[in-house]
Amino acid sequence: MALIERRLATTVLVIGTGGAGLRAAIELAESGVDVLAVGKRPKEDAHTALAAGGINAALATMDPEDSWQQHAADTLKESYLLADPRTTQIVTQGAARGIDDLERYGMAFAREGDGRISQRFFGAHKFRRTAFAGDYTGLEIQRTLIRRAEQLDIPVLDGVYITRLLVHDGAVFGAYGFDLTHGTRYLIHADAVILAAGGHTRIWRRTSSRRDENTGDSFRLAVEAGARLRDPELVQFHPSGIIEPENAAGTLVSEAARGEGGVLRNALGERFMTRYDPERMELSTRDRVALASYTEIKEGRGTPNGAVWLDVSHLPRQTIMTRLPRVYQTLLDLQMLDITREPIEIAPTAHYSMGGVWVRPEDHSTDVRGLYAIGEASSGLHGANRLGGNSLIELLVFGRITGQAAAAYSEALTAQPRSASAVARARAEIDDLLAADGPENVRALQRAIRNTMTEHAGVVRDEEGLLAGLAELTAIEKRMEDVGVHPDIAGYQDLAHAFDLKSAALAARATLEAALERRETRGCHNRGDYPDLDPSLQVNLVWSPTTGVTHESIPPIPDEISALMVDVSTEGKLVE
Repeated sequence: MALIERRLATTVLVIGTGGAGLRAAIELAESGVDVLAVGKRPKEDAHTALAAGGINAALATMDPEDSWQQHAADTLKESYLLADPRTTQIVTQGAARGIDDLERYGMAFAREGDGRISQRFFGAHKFRRTAFAGDYTGLEIQRTLIRRAEQLDIPVLDGVYITRLLVHDGAVFGAYGFDLTHGTRYLIHADAVILAAGGHTRIWRRTSSRRDENTGDSFRLAVEAGARLRDPELVQFHPSGIIEPENAAGTLVSEAARGEGGVLRNALGERFMTRYDPERMELSTRDRVALASYTEIKEGRGTPNGAVWLDVSHLPRQTIMTRLPRVYQTLLDLQMLDITREPIEIAPTAHYSMGGVWVRPEDHSTDVRGLYAIGEASSGLHGANRLGGNSLIELLVFGRITGQAAAAYSEALTAQPRSASAVARARAEIDDLLAADGPENVRALQRAIRNTMTEHAGVVRDEEGLLAGLAELTAIEKRMEDVGVHPDIAGYQDLAHAFDLKSAALAARATLEAALERRETRGCHNRGDYPDLDPSLQVNLVWSPTTGVTHESIPPIPDEISALMVDVSTEGKLVE
């Protein structure tokens, strides 16, 4: 069969069609700039749609004394001082505008009787600043952005897998990829590229990401183009992911289940949070509850499946049906479990990449000229723990800013050199994999990486385990040289999985090496052999395959913000 290669050209290429990518594309289209958005999964099914809790902005609709400065202070404190103060200021100052944009696009927020946007407490926020739409805020945002993109006639290619960024002399000039159904190649020329293809939580065995998403694609594409990663070891583990069925392991049970009065017990029936946070119990912080559950399981007090129990069956049935409808439906669908009668078996699950591609705070540009990264692909806002609701607002603020920056970069170009050899390398990479007929199974190797990361780089890490993990990963990388790739009548999924595997291996190496270097316990990063926070490690760890891990200092926090950094009372509100 003759090889088909489509050639496209655009001013700005956006890779990823979740909230971040669509918001950037909308900004470009509204400015009259030519843009193309490409995603490997249908845009309606982007990861953004899973975000339930809400979106943060200091609108002061409920608490008039709230301010962007207080939002920034809460964010920096929750980050254990690893967030970038400039990034934090840009997001918190731009948050109200982000909400305005969504309203302009027709988003239906929950409102008070007098019409103002309703806001609720969420986690360690001093004031009520989380706007929401039921328990499906992310889905509503995604639908709103898709609708706006359609109004603007933004071309969106679903089901196209980008395998390589095209770079010449330190500047990006496009990307290469293939269609997942037909195998058609795509050579896309662009002045600038915005990378919005998510994080790397799928490299753990249990994760709140679906299959084949968040496999570290952004990390690999950026690094192979010449960019670096920042804080890849800082991964948020959510306390409550289901463990069965296997193909849905890690699917979240909303923390609202604990917020409404759910109780955690170990296999002995003990309400174990009394040992870890006797005051807040199940309403403790996300990282602390995850650590408590992990410890119970590790010390042999978990269920035979390696889990603990979350029980809401003592609550009135009416409460469950009105306050936890999604949880009720999910467990019924996946396990035929009636949570009004039975407890839910849960374990900590990899949930959010707080590190990501190294970017400049002002415009999220990378080390590669013309390449930008936003959303969970990027880094800078969350540090060692993120405030619930901050990731959704980050998408909107930096989607807008980066769209403008990419347009300005393109406009300033006098010429754009391209490289035939870079294109040839991208073609050959796919050709070589399609010709690969080795004995190793791509899916089995992906599972091996997930097992390694779960065993050695989970909620608690130590030097011995991380070194063992690196040794296992080296062996897996060796086996990857002998994979067999076999597209079939159903499409080119097997080829996509082979690229996912490459991404997972790179993301795993970055995570293990950075976790080894961070010899302290801070936020989501627990080192069993270094249980204390080390002030000398109040730095970002920057990784690349050529330099390994280097330390990057964090700018000082402005006085107007640091003065507001106080311990926030969490009484009566669910801490995320």
